[in-house]
Amino acid sequence: MRVSRRVPSSNTTSVKVPPISTAIRKSLATLIRYLLPRRGRDRRPGLLSLQLAGQAAYGRSVTAASKKLRWQVFSVLRPSEPSPAARRWRTFHLTVLAVGLLAVILLSIDEFASGHRVYLRGAIWIVTIIFLVEYLARLWVAPEIPAYVDKSPTRARLHWIVSLPGLIGLLAIMPVVMMTGGYSISGADTASVFCILWILKLGLHAPAFGTLARVISNERAPIASVLIVFAILLMAAATAAHMFERVKQPEAFGNLPNAMWWAVVTLTTTGYGDVVPLTAGGRMIGSLLMISGIAVLALMTGVLATGFAQEERRREYLRVWDQVSRVPIFASLGVVTLSEIVGKLRTRYYPAHVTVLRRGDPGDSMFFISNGEVEVRLPTGGSVRLDDGAFFGEMALLNRQPRAASVATTRPTTLLVLYASDFYEIASHIPALAEAVENEAKRRREENLGREGKR
Repeated sequence: MRVSRRVPSSNTTSVKVPPISTAIRKSLATLIRYLLPRRGRDRRPGLLSLQLAGQAAYGRSVTAASKKLRWQVFSVLRPSEPSPAARRWRTFHLTVLAVGLLAVILLSIDEFASGHRVYLRGAIWIVTIIFLVEYLARLWVAPEIPAYVDKSPTRARLHWIVSLPGLIGLLAIMPVVMMTGGYSISGADTASVFCILWILKLGLHAPAFGTLARVISNERAPIASVLIVFAILLMAAATAAHMFERVKQPEAFGNLPNAMWWAVVTLTTTGYGDVVPLTAGGRMIGSLLMISGIAVLALMTGVLATGFAQEERRREYLRVWDQVSRVPIFASLGVVTLSEIVGKLRTRYYPAHVTVLRRGDPGDSMFFISNGEVEVRLPTGGSVRLDDGAFFGEMALLNRQPRAASVATTRPTTLLVLYASDFYEIASHIPALAEAVENEAKRRREENLGREGKR
């Protein structure tokens, strides 16, 4: 029997608290006000504050079932979630965003048929309402974000509101406020506002933005050095061009800001052609500046490319480490040994009902199942299914013979591939791993012989 706690009140009269759904529908300001941990006239905490904190309030308390539902919704909304439901949500979200942007772009055309403008406005209303529902859903599941797990639900939601994803979501629902306030949804100016606000949501679907931020943070010293070189060349070229060209072209080079515009255009090798030096000294400066611009851009490209490559290697290493830690055969190995194995494994993703190995293929690798399931089709006609933590392909690798069976996935599967050369290198100084693989190969060989004997 569930017991609901009630907060004592100094008044004997009951206070009627409006439902949460009614408060949410009023406005964003009302929602934020309810989120804050305030007290009413009877010194009781606000209803929504208690419910968001998972405590019993004046009505129904937050149960484990609701928290489970919250986690399920969070898993669907998480950008990196590989589940089918999450992929369907991302597809739907991008489709809605594309429809909304297309409708806004078409509405900015004054000559567009007036009979169709009603449908376009309706599409914009639907898109903005979907974004509003999404914003409220993300606000609800904010306590499930790993960075906020040590905070109370109310504080987690407040932190999410002021975070970058929260601010982008808030900007995306601003059209709802604009249209509710009677703001027109036609015209070039309004279309620009809608496009700017909605296009920011694309960043939530691009994990490369986070990678770019980490690359810039990691490579800030080399990037700062390149920018300093750029600034030195810019000021030196602008000053020299001002000295050589100000007499013949006072409008273009009569002051340093105008000369700096020419220097930026030339240094970035854009070359609009609107300003061209006429004197011999000015042309010499321009030639040197164009060559220097190529070198500076090459330096910046090299720094960013190196940073991206290093960041991708780190991400792949962490991803493989997480997958290796799920395989039981590696669980007993030390951290140093595990780090060496991680460097040798390669991750492969296979959809359902795809052949991984065929009978007769060279036995040059073995596979560990990180998650998923495969079906081993034995030459005797039977089949064996292997799931998370199992491995296959070891017998052909140990015996250095062709594959004796075909293997296919039964559902989306993540495999870790260990090639023969890497296996023998690891086995030379990690006998425990080699022994475990050999014992499993021996057991499977005996099972296969037993099946053949029964036939």
